Amino acid sequence: MRASIEPFIRKAFLPKVSEGDGVLKASKFSGKPWLNKGDRWPNCQHCGQPMQLFVQINLDSLPKSLKGEFGTGLLQLFYCTNTDSNCEVECAAWSPFAKSTLVRIIQADTEVRDIEIPNIKNYFPPKQIVGWEEIQDYPNCSEGTELGIDLTDDEWDEIAEQYPQPGDKLSGWPLWVQGLEYPDCPVCNQEMRLVFQLDSEDNLPFMFGDAGCGQITQCKAHKTQVAFGWACS
Repeated sequence: MRASIEPFIRKAFLPKVSEGDGVLKASKFSGKPWLNKGDRWPNCQHCGQPMQLFVQINLDSLPKSLKGEFGTGLLQLFYCTNTDSNCEVECAAWSPFAKSTLVRIIQADTEVRDIEIPNIKNYFPPKQIVGWEEIQDYPNCSEGTELGIDLTDDEWDEIAEQYPQPGDKLSGWPLWVQGLEYPDCPVCNQEMRLVFQLDSEDNLPFMFGDAGCGQITQCKAHKTQVAFGWACS
């Protein structure tokens, strides 16, 4: 592999999971999220029904090399799976800042609450994230070309067999199903960067469109500005 790609190799981390929920502040897929005093379980802004917690990441318990990179607190993604109202289509849930999704970073207060999971149809069984497996990740050809990486077509084809890493992962390079779709920060209009990738039917029994892949992104300068979007072929 040519030296031109070496500066663009990123560390990515694959979640190691165990069945069942963890403590309220744990990193997890589904389960009980941390909610501060006075907060209610988030409802879809379109249908009014409670949304599923897709993932919660405790930013204070990341691998050592990422400590502080994405700020502090709890990163949470809620997503409406109410098929009766077809919120996914009606709200274009694949687009960042859709009304049928909520992605946010909260700072947990000190009061531990007894969280009751609302009645959600086809509620996903929870999985706790108990560790992270570090891997190397590479950008795809389109992104690499924009970055000025000089590789032959054969070398890009070699990388494309494994990278960017599919599946759920922390950091690394996005697995773009279509073109590059980084959203812009609503505050400064700068391109946001990948925090967490959520793929179809990996740790959650859910498919984004036709085997699509989603990404939680964040503004590097304004870390409370986060977004979620996905695309499928």
